[in-house]
Amino acid sequence: MSDQNRLGVFKTYKLYVGGKFPRSESGRVYEVTDSKGQWLANAPQSSRKDARDAVVAARKAFGGWSGATAYNRGQVLYRVAEMLEGRKEQFVREVAASEGLSKSKAAAVVDAAIDRWVWYAGWTDKIGQISGGANPVAGPFFNLSTPEPTGVVAVLAPQKSSFLGLVSVIAPVIATGNTAVVIASADAPLPALSLGEVLATSDLPGGVVNILSGATAELAAPLAAHQDVNAIDLTGAGAELAKELEIAAADNLKRVLRPLAAEADGSDASTDWSAAPGTHRLTAFLETKTVWHPTGALGASGSSY
Repeated sequence: MSDQNRLGVFKTYKLYVGGKFPRSESGRVYEVTDSKGQWLANAPQSSRKDARDAVVAARKAFGGWSGATAYNRGQVLYRVAEMLEGRKEQFVREVAASEGLSKSKAAAVVDAAIDRWVWYAGWTDKIGQISGGANPVAGPFFNLSTPEPTGVVAVLAPQKSSFLGLVSVIAPVIATGNTAVVIASADAPLPALSLGEVLATSDLPGGVVNILSGATAELAAPLAAHQDVNAIDLTGAGAELAKELEIAAADNLKRVLRPLAAEADGSDASTDWSAAPGTHRLTAFLETKTVWHPTGALGASGSSY
């Protein structure tokens, strides 16, 4: 049958919350356009209720995910990279349309995003070795510091880098055992919503990552003030919004990752997301637990061991 005789099948983009794909509780949608203003799709416009539901899902998933072995978390993150590799063409199309890139440049962005997942997958069982260790103390004690995940992290994804930047802020949060509620780029949410479809088939437990689309300020405010959110990444917030959210986050002593200087004006276009990410995002949402343990009775030689 000729393509001219077929009816186009338009994709219905949905939220990704608790491992499922609900429509927005409000029933609202908004138009997503490409860099030339041409219509691409209708994206769900999340409400405050959707944000609260996402926090509930993230909290429910936290115990199992944080309790999994670091090696297992690495396997799951690598599986995400495998699934993205198989759907590369789809993401190239969406990134090209969302960011106004040529097909070759969009392909390079998608390749970098897949590589970023692999990079963080390799760090899951190693981050404890650089952020913890044995501490020298005076006395017959072992003193050990070990990193532990903070909890539920609200993540404001970059506004301009709809996929590589998105991956760069999600992967380190979950690699260290946290769960995430992600607010996708308001103008370019489609790669994020499609990422939810990949996560759902990548052995990642439901609720570990929850993806919302809509107005960033509208969704970020209740998350910053939410008493069951333990930390917030303000990457996708402009300077004025970031200040307001940081004040709200102080109410329950949330950890706050401030936007980089290049992002402080509300535009992350100048941020080089392809640069080596380092470990600062891995350690940003970790707590340090220090344990003292007696070595036993000291003998004439100085120790019983």
